[in-house]
Amino acid sequence: MSSLAASASPSATSAPKAPPQGGVLEGVNPVHYDPKNTIILFIVQASIIIIFCRLLHYPLSKIRQPRVIAEVVGGILLGPSVLGRIPGFTAAIFPVAAMPNLNLVANIGLTLFLFIVGLEVDLRFLVGNWKVALSVGLIGMAVPFGLGVAIAVGLYNQFNGEADTVQIGFGVFALFIGVAMAITAFPVLCRILSELKLLSTPVGIIVLSAGVGNDVVGWVLLALCVALVNAGSGLTALWVLLTCVGYTLFLVYAVRPLFIKFLYRSRAIQDGPSQGIIGLTLLLCLASAFFTGIIGVHPIFGAFMAGMICPHENNFAIKVAEKLEDLIGTLFLPLYFTLSGLNTNIGLLDSGITWAYVVGVVLVAFFSKFLGAAGAARMNGMFWRESFAIGSLMSCKGLVELIVLNIGLQAKILSTRTFTIFVVMALITTFVSSPLTMYFYPPWYQKKVEAFKRGEIDWDTGKRLDGTESVVDGAHYDKLEAQKIRRLVVYLRLDSMPNLLAFASLFGGQSVRPTTKVHPAMQQTTSESKETGGATSTEEPPNRPVEAYGLRLLNLTDRGSSVMQVSEVESYTAHDPVVNTFRTFGRLHNLAVSGEVMVVPEDSFADTISMRASDSDFLLIPWSETGGMGEQAIIEDKGTKNKLAASSYVSFVNATFEQATVPTAVLVNKNFGGPKNKDKKARLTRTYSSVSLGSHRDRPADAPITDLSHHIFFPFFGGDDDRAALRLVLQLAENPDITATLVHFDVPSEFLEQSESLPGSSTATKGGTVVTVAGTTRDQDAAFFASLRASLPAELSNRVVFETVTSSSPSTDVIARAGIEVGQAPRNAGDLVVLGRNIGRKGFQYIEPTEDIRHLSTPASTLGVLAEKVWEAKLGASVLVVKAGVRV
Repeated sequence: MSSLAASASPSATSAPKAPPQGGVLEGVNPVHYDPKNTIILFIVQASIIIIFCRLLHYPLSKIRQPRVIAEVVGGILLGPSVLGRIPGFTAAIFPVAAMPNLNLVANIGLTLFLFIVGLEVDLRFLVGNWKVALSVGLIGMAVPFGLGVAIAVGLYNQFNGEADTVQIGFGVFALFIGVAMAITAFPVLCRILSELKLLSTPVGIIVLSAGVGNDVVGWVLLALCVALVNAGSGLTALWVLLTCVGYTLFLVYAVRPLFIKFLYRSRAIQDGPSQGIIGLTLLLCLASAFFTGIIGVHPIFGAFMAGMICPHENNFAIKVAEKLEDLIGTLFLPLYFTLSGLNTNIGLLDSGITWAYVVGVVLVAFFSKFLGAAGAARMNGMFWRESFAIGSLMSCKGLVELIVLNIGLQAKILSTRTFTIFVVMALITTFVSSPLTMYFYPPWYQKKVEAFKRGEIDWDTGKRLDGTESVVDGAHYDKLEAQKIRRLVVYLRLDSMPNLLAFASLFGGQSVRPTTKVHPAMQQTTSESKETGGATSTEEPPNRPVEAYGLRLLNLTDRGSSVMQVSEVESYTAHDPVVNTFRTFGRLHNLAVSGEVMVVPEDSFADTISMRASDSDFLLIPWSETGGMGEQAIIEDKGTKNKLAASSYVSFVNATFEQATVPTAVLVNKNFGGPKNKDKKARLTRTYSSVSLGSHRDRPADAPITDLSHHIFFPFFGGDDDRAALRLVLQLAENPDITATLVHFDVPSEFLEQSESLPGSSTATKGGTVVTVAGTTRDQDAAFFASLRASLPAELSNRVVFETVTSSSPSTDVIARAGIEVGQAPRNAGDLVVLGRNIGRKGFQYIEPTEDIRHLSTPASTLGVLAEKVWEAKLGASVLVVKAGVRV
């Protein structure tokens, strides 16, 4: 027994201990790879990759580079080229044993990303522009494909047979290199076009149309290449290709109709996809990827085809992408493209012949695509600059090229050295696409092409064919007829629609008196009397209505669905409720209205509005009611009491003022269109319910406005801004519901002097240089005001009053007089104080003249110090700040 006990004692002491459960508290290294607990190291890897890529993307985004550049460069820096040279870094953070887990997650993300790429591909672009798409796309692929096969001869002889490749025939290798040279990054292309605001231009339409076809053909050729590599024999490869063709037909003609029918029956298309529909769509994507994977083609092709069969009706594809893209774009894709960088070893480019092939591959990839696409565009009647811009855009490789290269690396078609050569090529060609496009196709050239195609200018001289280079400033009321606003552009914002509609309706003038209606049954008798010589009444033809163009801007974010919105912008324009409300309201108030929705980056809003308004007579911008650039509905007024303090919106308005070349006005609303009906907050009781109609039965209804009048007060000091404002007030006063008081404040000369350090209304920018327009003198302004006063028509004399007063303290006197003029009829449709911007006047400065006001985003630096003081005086009226247009 003792021997048994003795023998049992060592076994008891040598029994295995439980694994440590306290983690770092028990001294466990958190980055040590544990096959049974892989999540910890994965979190560390993912965090480093995301942070690193985001930090790199910030400076690159300033020069309009896509995020994939930062992700690949981040991978190169984290890989063996840079940080991998630090002893122990790769073994600790990216050990070989942990890479399969990182690859798995990255490839799941890649599969889902290719599904979203399939959602983005809208074949309607290809169908609608098939002729130009066929020529540009075909030549733009054939030339680089042929030259790619040519350079593949040298690459095959030089690098074939390296340790990390498989023995393949030259035909398969040449096919792969040709595809790598010919393919274009369609998703990156869409984003570049959107950021440069080229989607609606001929260049954008051609590039999108050719890009869709290029994308589809490129993936088909890549699938063929992978099938040939994976197949053991040529017969097997043929069977794989035939299976792919059959599966594609099955998806298009069997799965897609059933899927769309189910989506309609479940109202997913009408009401948007539910969580169950998203789950079903993902299952379709994974099932398609599974099938193409098991037959010898990469799973991403199945996911791509699943995305292409999803319907675009009612923006269903966009709504699906919105549900998936954030997680894919912020986590999965950085992992995948960083892995591309980790697999890139710049140190392998260690010989002269290798660098010679780097230069050769870059030159062939860029110039073959550039010259092929540009030549095809030129043959379709494009200008040379337009053709070069198309060539620059089509040469963009981007993330699609990197996906192709990674497939080639996984299939061992490419060695690590060859892979590195092509990654460098992809980075360079993607990097130069945006700068070259901006160089060849700048905004001034776009405007010149548009004006030439409309027949407005001579191409060689740039002069207008009608001979009207400038507008002569008239000093008589009758001469103002030629300077009236005939076409105005309105920036439509959801939060400002009530006051915008009320103000825009004033340009409709007096509404047309409706004719007496005749019952349809009696119209026949009336027509018979006309035929027998009965008396008929003739009506005066109505005056030409003012054309009102409403522009709604949506923010272009870094999401793929935002880019898809750009491609669906015509649908948004046709069905956008804000634009349609503006259309309907304008028609009811004697306006000829049109509208448009555009999706552009928020920092390009000012540039877009200014460009759209360049061929109009007037630009109207509402001040934000939400306290920022967002248009979300206001729940409470606490955040908007000091709405002039919104720095983002101040910067936007300031940029619009500086870039606009037409008279521009900003409307700061206060009960314009009628006062708000604010009920006192009732205590919560058990008697009332927020959803019961009976609980609201005794609530007072909003009564219609019985007094439709507006009263306008305008202080005139002189200068271009005040003259433009005066002309605007007189045009508005033609509306019979408007009365106006126009007061010329005669102030000392020092108040009216222009400060050279301040950008007043007498400066404009043309081609990067500041052009100064000659201002008006004090005597000329007084004569201008007096002439209009003397020539005022009789029909306006009862509603418009001109006065001249002397003032030594203009700000105080204007506020005092405005307090008397406005707010005297609190139940009317709203009063208005109109002010010239006059930001360059020394008498209205609020800072030292030596400071540069252009870099200050304050209300006074944007609207003018007088406008800020008038608003802060709480006069019970809206404020309209007008800046004159400058023709350069």
